[in-house]
Amino acid sequence: MNWINRYSWLLVFLGGIVLVNWIGSIYHTRIDLTEERRFTLSDATYDMLDRLDGPLFVQVLLDGEFPAGFRRLQLSVDEILQDFRAINPELQYRFEDPTLGDPEQVKERMESYAQVGIVPTELNVTETSGQSRRQIYPFAIFNYGDRQIAINLLEGNSEGMSPEVALNNSISLLEYKFANAIAKLLATHKPNVLFTTGHGELSTLQTASLEGNLRAFYNTARIDLDSLYQIPEEIDLLVVAKPTKPFSQKDLFKLDQYVMHGGHVIFCLDPLIVNLDSIARNGQYVPHDNTTDLDDLLFEYGCKLVPNLVLDLQSSYIPLSTQQTGGNAQPQLFQWYYHPLVAGFGDHPIVKGLDRVELQFPATLDTVKTAQKISKTPLLKSSDYTRLQYNPVILDFNIIGSEPDPRDFNAGPSTVAMLLEGSFTSLFENRVSSSMLEGLSQIDAEFRSEGVPTSLLVISDGDIAKNLVNPLSGQFRPLGYNQYMNYTFDNQDFLTNAIEYMLDSNGLMEARAKTVKLRLLDRPRVEEEKVKWQLINVMLPVVLLVVFGWLFQYLRKRKYGRQTA
Repeated sequence: MNWINRYSWLLVFLGGIVLVNWIGSIYHTRIDLTEERRFTLSDATYDMLDRLDGPLFVQVLLDGEFPAGFRRLQLSVDEILQDFRAINPELQYRFEDPTLGDPEQVKERMESYAQVGIVPTELNVTETSGQSRRQIYPFAIFNYGDRQIAINLLEGNSEGMSPEVALNNSISLLEYKFANAIAKLLATHKPNVLFTTGHGELSTLQTASLEGNLRAFYNTARIDLDSLYQIPEEIDLLVVAKPTKPFSQKDLFKLDQYVMHGGHVIFCLDPLIVNLDSIARNGQYVPHDNTTDLDDLLFEYGCKLVPNLVLDLQSSYIPLSTQQTGGNAQPQLFQWYYHPLVAGFGDHPIVKGLDRVELQFPATLDTVKTAQKISKTPLLKSSDYTRLQYNPVILDFNIIGSEPDPRDFNAGPSTVAMLLEGSFTSLFENRVSSSMLEGLSQIDAEFRSEGVPTSLLVISDGDIAKNLVNPLSGQFRPLGYNQYMNYTFDNQDFLTNAIEYMLDSNGLMEARAKTVKLRLLDRPRVEEEKVKWQLINVMLPVVLLVVFGWLFQYLRKRKYGRQTA
């Protein structure tokens, strides 16, 4: 009996450990002590998972042995899905290796994946025999009923961005990507995203890539403003993609009142008429103003489109014939400063983790003071090595004939995409004509001089939404694809992110804004203090064990030695 009393505390302690582990195996929870709350899901994610009322199965194509960085991504995916499943057990998941199986099965599987946009990534793997290349599929496939959506787990690795930062961006966006995928699978209503026509805008074929990407979760179509008395409120977002003809006062009035009633608009505008073919065809070219008559509308809303050209040392390439060999021209790639590769500015959810975006002859966007408080957020900016040219200017290919002088590219970053948010004031306040009022009365509508909160996106390049089209076959390439560099830039992701942000009714963009700080090791210090920390990690536990063992024996001998005496 004395023995039981003596060791009862030990039995209680061991029993407590067993009980805690048993409870932990049933209920998944953890305490988030990180500064940025990286392990805490957003309220919008909780709400969305609560709405999940049927089985949802996730296939994660990331099973197998990977380098340390990808193991971290693998573990993060598992942790996020565990958190999701703890909130709603209807969600189940499994890790799979799509490269396992006989060659015929693997080939058939890869072909089926390619049809839905799941393409492999080449990965360098260090093995005992040396370095080897391995194909992996960093994707998660969400299956809900008869609906399916594939999510790319990797974010683009921009030029100058280290692999650690790119991987960290991928991990920080996992919650948003997964929650957004589930929200889209649960959605019963598709928002309406329409492209304007009648003002020389991009054709359906020229925006086929963007519309095809949107069509799975949005209704897309064309709308001619001249055929309407009023833009219907059922249209959730309008895209004005590279107009080249003036908007009439009636069309401007319709756009203005659409915004006043909370409509969202993306303006992709060229202030100057210029393109590469014009220069190649004529040898030199003088741009002229693109008169769309949208300037006053944008000015009233807080944005000014400057009629200039933004050149950047961070730019894409074009081919030019430089010499004749055997009577045949030999094309060579040259950097073309008028096609800058711009980067996302700040940590806004639209541009977080974004790769570079390719623009063609963009201009500068400036802000304007407004009567109402309007939030003006720059989203895309050129690099520090920017040069501005104001019209009139003669454009030719002589600019690429010699090495550029960085001192000429000293204008600093220039804003080329800006998000405007708030309650806007109507351009037609105190300017409404009798014909406009008559038109409103015919549809039983009232003029609004002050709008409800909404958002507008202004981009100083109409070609950002334009995909390449083969004029002979009519086939198109992915938006952002550069045929000379054989690389696809993030034009499509930028516009898609913008649309999702502007139409976000679930509040899931809160999860996209979450930042996971990357705390990298100080490599020189690690090398310098390596031996010291190795000794501490190896020897200190042994020393502590010996000290506590000796102390325990001393105290025990002292206690029971007295009792014996």
